[in-house]
Amino acid sequence: MAHQGGCHCGAVRYEVNGEPQHVALCHCSDCRKSSGAPMVAWAAFTEDQFRLVEGEPVTFNSSGTAMRSFCAQCGTGLYYRNAEILPGIVDIQSATLDEPDALPPAIHIQVAERIGWMADAHSLPMFERYPG
Repeated sequence: MAHQGGCHCGAVRYEVNGEPQHVALCHCSDCRKSSGAPMVAWAAFTEDQFRLVEGEPVTFNSSGTAMRSFCAQCGTGLYYRNAEILPGIVDIQSATLDEPDALPPAIHIQVAERIGWMADAHSLPMFERYPG
């Protein structure tokens, strides 16, 4: 099955085909710092399952062999490669998919680095929209 996604402004678009190796919520400090969010959802695909459709992202070496690609125009984080730790894998930020519900996370990873208050975040009050 093919899934398409891209950045917030639409300058960069990608496509992935087939089933991901895994879909995970990552709590590591690198993911938090690069996204400005308490965790990031990732879907791991092999290089041959991934294709850039439009645009040219910028790539930043965030630590060692960790290469994070993002849109230069709007700053949206798009995908991650690490030839040493995840050889042959392109880990897409699954929330950038056009239909992110298609690939729900199955695991939490790097919880040793999780922000303490994230352990109980599901118990906070919830509102359909911004509360009045």
